[in-house]
Amino acid sequence: MSDELQNNSQLGEPSVLDYVKSLFRFGRGERVRIPDFFEEVKEQPLSPSANGGQAEEALLFKPDEPAEFQRVEPVVIEPVIESQAKPSIQKARTQPLTPFPWRSLLALLLALIGQSRFEPPTTSMSLGIALYIMALSFLAWAIYRGEWTLAPAAPTSEGTDPLTYRPIALFISVILALWAFVIFEGNFFTKANLIVWCLAIAFLMWALWLNQSGLRTVFNNATTFFRRDSWTIYISRWTLLIIAATVLVFFFRFYQTGTVPPEPFSDHAEKILDVYEVSQGQTHIFFIRNTGREAFQMYWTILIAKLFGTGFTFLSLKFGTAILGFLTLPFIYLLGKEIGGLRVGLLAFILVGIGYWPNVISRVGLRFPLYPLFVAPTLFFLIRGLRSRNRNDFLLSGLFLGIGLHGYSPFRIVPFVVVAAFVIYWLHSQSRGARREVIIWLAMVGLTSLFVFLPLLRYWYDEPAMFGVRAFTRLSSLEQPLPGPAHEIFLSNTWNALKMFNVYDGEIWVNSVPGRPALDTVSAALFLLGVILVLVRYIRHRHWLDLFLLVSIPLLLMPSILSLAFPGENPALNRAGAAYIPAFMIGAMALDGLLTSFGRGGMRTIMMWMVTGILLYVSASQNYDLVFNQYYKLFRLSSWNTSDMGKVIREFKQTYGTTENVWIVPFPNWVDTRLPAVWAGIPNRDMAVWYDNLASTLEVSGPRLFMVKADTENPDGNDQASLDVLQELYPHGQLRMFDSDIPGHDFWIFFVPQ
Repeated sequence: MSDELQNNSQLGEPSVLDYVKSLFRFGRGERVRIPDFFEEVKEQPLSPSANGGQAEEALLFKPDEPAEFQRVEPVVIEPVIESQAKPSIQKARTQPLTPFPWRSLLALLLALIGQSRFEPPTTSMSLGIALYIMALSFLAWAIYRGEWTLAPAAPTSEGTDPLTYRPIALFISVILALWAFVIFEGNFFTKANLIVWCLAIAFLMWALWLNQSGLRTVFNNATTFFRRDSWTIYISRWTLLIIAATVLVFFFRFYQTGTVPPEPFSDHAEKILDVYEVSQGQTHIFFIRNTGREAFQMYWTILIAKLFGTGFTFLSLKFGTAILGFLTLPFIYLLGKEIGGLRVGLLAFILVGIGYWPNVISRVGLRFPLYPLFVAPTLFFLIRGLRSRNRNDFLLSGLFLGIGLHGYSPFRIVPFVVVAAFVIYWLHSQSRGARREVIIWLAMVGLTSLFVFLPLLRYWYDEPAMFGVRAFTRLSSLEQPLPGPAHEIFLSNTWNALKMFNVYDGEIWVNSVPGRPALDTVSAALFLLGVILVLVRYIRHRHWLDLFLLVSIPLLLMPSILSLAFPGENPALNRAGAAYIPAFMIGAMALDGLLTSFGRGGMRTIMMWMVTGILLYVSASQNYDLVFNQYYKLFRLSSWNTSDMGKVIREFKQTYGTTENVWIVPFPNWVDTRLPAVWAGIPNRDMAVWYDNLASTLEVSGPRLFMVKADTENPDGNDQASLDVLQELYPHGQLRMFDSDIPGHDFWIFFVPQ
């Protein structure tokens, strides 16, 4: 009898002893109810009971989750009377399976108040830390009572890899790859080397891919679907939630794209010139301007400019990167679904979509969103592959890993993250029965990514110094001496980078609101509580994925941490961009666990939705203010108003039909003289005329216009020397001030009539 009771307890079923104990439970504690203790089931017609009218048990999955993610739970089904006209079922009345989660809610409330103490301008570190300690105490209590738990990890498949491949296709792919490596010389993409390279990748995927029949089935089903005369579309409540969430994050990603941020700076001038040169046939593999850049953004911006007719402009850069940031979100959803189920995927999708950090680095118009864009699918297919033991997932992971290496240089840390994932998986029990295959799978990921990386590999082979110069200027004393011992700077940078989520995100105004946490108050509190929950679950269950989620954060922060020569550049939201993926994922897992702790029942469900709505509203409101108010205003004050200069140039062209007679006199720490030309529609013109060369403008005929640095409040910031020379050269010149609505952004306009 005791064995039977123990088995029932393990299955989650109440025993007779549990029922007797519940009768003597005082206060508001839950009592065991029979038979409606169990969860309700989906409505479906059932045949009459076959056991003489006795209630029988059936095992049903939770309706909103795929079978592979669900836990089987017992459900009581009442017998159906045969004389009924239509079959029906009696829904079991649901009762909360747990007490009211007041400890969890109090832990979250204290964490939110504590996190708010880290918000500028009225920061109170000591009070915030004290409140967090109290929050963690209540969290520990909630964990001990089994109140706040995370969604269980999906079970690992017990299948094995057949270790089959197509030798002829593999041989052809290797030959083609070697050929491509040879003809990629010269740092140019050509039709010939592109065709050979793509064929090499295609033959490699064919050689190693399993279940080609499955692909044919998908193709046939799609063909059949589009051949139908009529289509029936079913929209569930979950689909409506997905649509609503997509509308929300679409708004955050694309609202005011043209004005936030408002002005470009020198890096944008370099990018626009690179894009222009591509349009002129300079199809580089690696762009050496400005210490070197990978090629993906240049070709992507060309595509955006042609599709949307935006030309070689700042808007093309911003709109292109905003789209890249938005394309990251489907993989965030899939990754969350893989890690914790549908609800975790949806919550992570929303938190990332409205988050200030992901939005800012996606809007600035530089390569920053390419880091998380390709990390998300790389990790998704990698984690799913290790769970399902499906070789095809590893091939797709390697494909995105290779593409990512063509995007943004911080992505070069990701191969180490992939290796760490395989090592952690191999060391845990989930790899039992497949430890030999783990090495083969890692080799497949590496080989696939190597094939995709091939053009850059050839450039690296030809120009190793140029390929790594930007990274080494930060990592070593190549550009300036290290400000201290390397190990001390590394430890200090690591600590500062880990603090960025909740305390301080750095001092770089280009891609952040300096001096505040990288996460909003809600996301930051959920992240810190989630780290504790994941750590506790790992200690209890030793699942490799929990450890990997925690380890991946400092690894993905490494491009920022390794700024040893310039520690002031750490933390940097751009170089640490992919670290927001596990951070928001852990926060979504924590929120999902909190919602689960409410149990089931009408009032509990209402309260769960209220808590969710309040948290997301507070998060969205703060993130909106951070992006569209604080970041915009700070960027406008910190960047130079080159757009105003562009307007002056366009007006001159409309009046006199030329821009050849317009110049800007450079001044230290002032505008990049290429950017006003970009605003005027001239992407390949530098409008600078240096102080020493002002006299050379006398040789030009026709009306002339000069723009000079002005600062009436600070004589050192006013380029009086250039004004004196111009007035001496052109005594009849007309001088006027362009009054900017931004303090310190005025400039002189010196016009010389014909």
